[in-house]
Amino acid sequence: MNRKYELVYVVSPDATEAQVTELQTQVEGIVQRMGGTLEKTENWGRRKLAYEIGRHKEATYILDVINGSGELMKEIDRRLKVFDLVIRHLVVRVDEDEGVVERQRTRRTETSRRRRIARGLPPDRAPGEGQRGEPDDDRDDRFDMGLEDVR
Repeated sequence: MNRKYELVYVVSPDATEAQVTELQTQVEGIVQRMGGTLEKTENWGRRKLAYEIGRHKEATYILDVINGSGELMKEIDRRLKVFDLVIRHLVVRVDEDEGVVERQRTRRTETSRRRRIARGLPPDRAPGEGQRGEPDDDRDDRFDMGLEDVR
């Protein structure tokens, strides 16, 4: 069963651009060999680490979005542990989170439609109607906790 994963790995600052490219090519080769697809690769470049890892204070970050099986991700995890250039890596399954967000969006839309119909309005908003169409409206009442003015 193919699922969507995000793989972020942190490469040592001692690595050259050629070594980073070679590492990306090896990950891409593993993905293709095991029947997965590499949706996108982003090289975030050299950044300061939040905390020192070993003797490193900065590193190169790389993000891969991969569609594949759990076995593929286990193999990538195993291989990245072996590479000396990779300081840390993290694999996160994101397809489940996207489903949760979609369900919440659908539920919110349905609730909004029911409320609009109960008030005698058309179920869908017209373009430019409401808070979403007014970027200068700085009051967002979704986070209002009933406090009028707290100063």
